[in-house]
Amino acid sequence: MPLPSGSVTVGFDIGGTNLRGAAVDATGRIVDSAQVPTPTTADELESAVAEIVAHHARRHEVGAVGLAVAGFLDPECTTVRFAPHLPWRDAPVRDTLQEQLGIPVTLEHDANAAAWGEYRFGAARGARVWVLFAVGTGIGGALMIDGRIYRGAYGTAPEFGHLTVVRDGRPCSCGKSGCLERYCSGTALVDTAREIIDRGADGTYGLSAAYRENGGGELTGRAIMAAARGGDPVATAAVSDYTGWLGQGLSVVADVLDPELIVIGGGVSVDSDLWLDEARVQFTESIVGSGHRPVARLATAELGADAGMIGVADLARRAG
Repeated sequence: MPLPSGSVTVGFDIGGTNLRGAAVDATGRIVDSAQVPTPTTADELESAVAEIVAHHARRHEVGAVGLAVAGFLDPECTTVRFAPHLPWRDAPVRDTLQEQLGIPVTLEHDANAAAWGEYRFGAARGARVWVLFAVGTGIGGALMIDGRIYRGAYGTAPEFGHLTVVRDGRPCSCGKSGCLERYCSGTALVDTAREIIDRGADGTYGLSAAYRENGGGELTGRAIMAAARGGDPVATAAVSDYTGWLGQGLSVVADVLDPELIVIGGGVSVDSDLWLDEARVQFTESIVGSGHRPVARLATAELGADAGMIGVADLARRAG
């Protein structure tokens, strides 16, 4: 049943640190938002979702709710099977919240939700076969074909970040070693910078000096990108290494799926001017049949960190 004209849907981005909920109108515009720390138990998390919905309902007519979840869902998108940073385990989240809230609830994988947002309102409008390659702490991915999200037989496709690219390489939180996201992500950027410093990079200035003065303390991907923008040699080398892996990773995606468009999203995409051109070169040179086949267009996401909330809110509106 169509939702009432002028109503909003509330889209949630449920991360391990923060729970964000935005009231989104039919054009994909966020008209209100709220955020709280992500609770650590299932009951508290569901209560926090309900409280944010109530917050928006005091200001707007709320017709439906959508949740973008970083974890494995069943093919019907009713149950959270496993989410590494959330308390749900084989939990019937959709039905539980639907009963609690009294309005329709839609559940979606966070990368799929972001892809839907970009398809409806962002960089992928009009694309027929395209891929979202989201680079943040790890790598998230989504594949859309003719306006439909491809989920695979069991609801977990595609997992680009856990393709093994280095045998016996860096250990990954998934239990494997040498996964792509261990070399091509915000976390990987930090590890690479540390390795460069530990191999004996000049420690008298810049990022290397700050790292050593801090006793080997925390670096961040954002700090490394900022240092690279200023010409810091360690940061520049780390970004170059990341860029090479990104180009190779995208070439694997293109060789297997042959999309017309790859949209690069996630936190690292905000600094795309530092690496996108070189990644495009690496990508183009690495694909099978380079120079003798059409090459997927590369673009950066337009909706930023709000893509998942906007996308799942629109999915909830359509399911309404």
